[in-house]
Formats: sequence, C-alpha cells, structure tokens
Amino acid sequence: MIVGVCRMELSLEGAFSLKDKRQIIKSIIERLKARYNASIAEVDLNDTWKNAVIGVSCVSNDAKHIDSMLNNIVNFVENDGRAALFNYNTEKIYID
Repeated sequence: MIVGVCRMELSLEGAFSLKDKRQIIKSIIERLKARYNASIAEVDLNDTWKNAVIGVSCVSNDAKHIDSMLNNIVNFVENDGRAALFNYNTEKIYID
C-alpha cells in the first residue's frame, strides 16, 4: 500500500476577510473532493486571511496512480484562478 501526500501553500489575493478566505478554500476543497477520491483539508494558517495551506492524502497500491492523482490535483488548483499556488511538496509513503 502507498499513501500519497501533498502540502499546497496558497495565496488568496481576492480574499479581504476570513469569511472570504473560508468561502474560497471551502469551494476549492469541495470541488477537489468531488472530482478526485482523496482526503483534503485546510491544515495551516487558518486565521490568516491572505494565505492558506491545503493538505491532500490518497491511498493506492500503484505509485503511478498516486503520482498522476497528485499531479492532477496540483494542476487543478493552479488553474482554478481564485488562489495562487506558490509552493507545494509531494511525498509517497510505502506501507507494508
């Protein structure tokens, strides 16, 4: 079994309050969950209204599937337009 994880750091120039930020992040997370079978949550900078960190986790028995899925999720966020992705890390964890 392989667990793929991704940490994405976002800048939200269109957010002018925590309420704006939460609406944008919630919408992005819900669209990702609907499109990809992955666990997704805001994991850091919860009280900062111009930045957010989203964590993604997915499980598979195929490393290529994990790579493809995480790449598609990163591309989706990059192309969304409501938040600028300025940094991300991905990692695969192999479990026996």
